[in-house]
Amino acid sequence: MHPFAYFEPTTVDEAIALLARHAGDAQLMAGGTDLLVEIKESLRRPAVVINIKKVPDLGGLACDEAHGLRIGALVTVRAIETSAAVSRLYPAIAEAVREIGSIQIRNRATLVGNVCRASPSADTLPPLIAAGAVAAISGPGGARSVPLGEFFTGPGRTVLTAGEIVTAIALPPPAPQAGASYIKHGRRRAMELATVGVAVSLRRDGDVCRDVRIVLGAVAPTPIRATAAEALLEGRAPDPARLEEAGCAAQDQSRPIDNVRASAPYRRAMVGVLTRRAIATAWERTR
Repeated sequence: MHPFAYFEPTTVDEAIALLARHAGDAQLMAGGTDLLVEIKESLRRPAVVINIKKVPDLGGLACDEAHGLRIGALVTVRAIETSAAVSRLYPAIAEAVREIGSIQIRNRATLVGNVCRASPSADTLPPLIAAGAVAAISGPGGARSVPLGEFFTGPGRTVLTAGEIVTAIALPPPAPQAGASYIKHGRRRAMELATVGVAVSLRRDGDVCRDVRIVLGAVAPTPIRATAAEALLEGRAPDPARLEEAGCAAQDQSRPIDNVRASAPYRRAMVGVLTRRAIATAWERTR
């Protein structure tokens, strides 16, 4: 491992100042499950590592029906996985975090770190976007909020500017008769990056769907909304014919690549299959 300077700030302002001072040369560390491995393998060579574990304001997991879900930057994936309130109110988020790495990784990794990694195949991104998540950001210029659907600009790239830190991810309360689902497909059943991931969020209004969000992961440079598929479902009953049309529309909107995990045509076909399944599951959960 190459040498680097190491800092442990105790306030958000101190962390921001350090990050701004060493802009371009510094890396933030919370769980470190990606960063430390990549430093050891020389995939990243930061001159400065800023460990934010001792910043108390960045902790905290709050979840209830009135205020929604707030996940601080230091909240581990395991804490979310074992939260009964998250499982009850945000089942797609619970499904996604269970897919991350091993239990050892989940006990150290943070959800905000997973988000800021900005991997197109990250399991948490599609269900967070489908749920209307917003990133709370603090930096030298003050605080701002960015909807997670607008947060990613490419593989490993986000809208964060020099000195900015994501302090929390916030989700609105689930609507009455809402349902959500996340389905991941990979080559293995555990400890595998997604070949395709599909998240669906919708609301039941009598016999029809409302507020439909369908988000695809691992089939484009960033997670993408399958807007054509959403439009086919909005205000309509999710009968088999409509599910087939929505699955085909999602396939057409995906932009997968060939790599060691799967070919582009296979990924595209799986988008259709998983979209149909995820819609059906989300609809069933509205009951």
